[in-house]
Amino acid sequence: MKPLPRAELGLLGLGTGILILTVIAVSLHVPGSIWAGTLPRKDAVVALMLTSGLLYAAAVTVVTHLPVRRRAFWPVIAIAIALRMTMVFAPPFMSSDIYRYVWDGRVQYAGINPYIYVPADAPLAGLRDTAIYPSINRAGYAHTIYPPAAQMIFAAVVSVRPSVLAMKIAMLALEACGIAAMLELLARAQLPRARILIYVWNPLPLWAIAGDGHIDGAAIGLLGMAMLALVARRSSLSGALLGAAILTKFLPLAVVPALWRRWDWKMLLSGGAMIACLYAWYANAGWLVLGFLPNYTHEEGLAGGSGFWLVSLLGHGISLPHWAGEAYVLIAACVLCAVAGSMIFSRNPDTSPVAIGDRVAILAAATTAAMSAHYPWYYAWLALPSCLSTRPVVLWLSVAPMILYSDPWHDEIWLQSAVFLPALAILGAEFWRRIPGPLALSLQRKI
Repeated sequence: MKPLPRAELGLLGLGTGILILTVIAVSLHVPGSIWAGTLPRKDAVVALMLTSGLLYAAAVTVVTHLPVRRRAFWPVIAIAIALRMTMVFAPPFMSSDIYRYVWDGRVQYAGINPYIYVPADAPLAGLRDTAIYPSINRAGYAHTIYPPAAQMIFAAVVSVRPSVLAMKIAMLALEACGIAAMLELLARAQLPRARILIYVWNPLPLWAIAGDGHIDGAAIGLLGMAMLALVARRSSLSGALLGAAILTKFLPLAVVPALWRRWDWKMLLSGGAMIACLYAWYANAGWLVLGFLPNYTHEEGLAGGSGFWLVSLLGHGISLPHWAGEAYVLIAACVLCAVAGSMIFSRNPDTSPVAIGDRVAILAAATTAAMSAHYPWYYAWLALPSCLSTRPVVLWLSVAPMILYSDPWHDEIWLQSAVFLPALAILGAEFWRRIPGPLALSLQRKI
């Protein structure tokens, strides 16, 4: 048998390193604790995650810049499966959201609309147990925040087995649908299948989905299938899948302009019909069907503006007017609308897999960054379109937010700055490289 070429050997070594670091990180969890056990242990886990992120960055560089043979695909998949098997059987300990998933599914299995009551309400007392209920966050005051498609997934899983492990396996299965769709998109784009490691080796979605079982796995799966359906010219199916993705995790709403082609009303109608049907299923809850979402924006500081990184950072140094938050939202919305409009009204829109992936990556990253989401798993979806379009700033945002799992300085603004300031620097460097030579030289002389 011929020895492996240097690129494949390097990938194998990097993937093995990521796997070893992941096994060590999982082993630091103290059994019975929701978090790692102690703050130093949690910080150690995050340090190992970030170290694996460096190995991941090296692997992405290898697979995108060096010639990698077709047979490298199978080691990539084998390591991806090993990583997920390492995590799926471990208890979730970087987030407790999955316990609410199981609870919502249990409530529906009992024939009750999950939007009507909070877990602590008396009518649900008979559903409480010692395995799920004590670990539900916001159990005493928050209606469920998860939209109808997510609720249907919860109900389906609980109808088979009402456990955390079953929920994690379901999220991995739905994520696998998105991975399979991306493999087909890579084939249609005539790109090496080994590039799938840009998603499957990324430690952030690994920890978010295989580790903590976040609903983002289902949204990623549905989005990947919607992208493939669009490339296959099945716009009605693409719209329906995108509508389901939006009502799994609201964030995919941001990429509608990346997928919609002007005058393609079939896509919009099928997506709208999917959203209407899913909401209609839970309509007896009235306006409560919006769940905790309105209150969530206040709790996270998004309504007043304090939850946005840039507003908060400026507020650390200067006194801002009371309307600073509203101004930020208006400016960010205008910028996002301008980017989306340029995609929708392009004269000759490129419908190739790479172009679609690029548009999805741009809008997904811009929206998530503009929100300055406080939770790392909100950024997990950025890794999927990056398999097709490897923009450095999107890749950075797909992995760097793992630092948000920790809080060594007890000040979230500095953690967010460690994510967004380098992102701005990368974006600036990328913009500078795109400036035509003579103009760049002229600007350099003025500086």
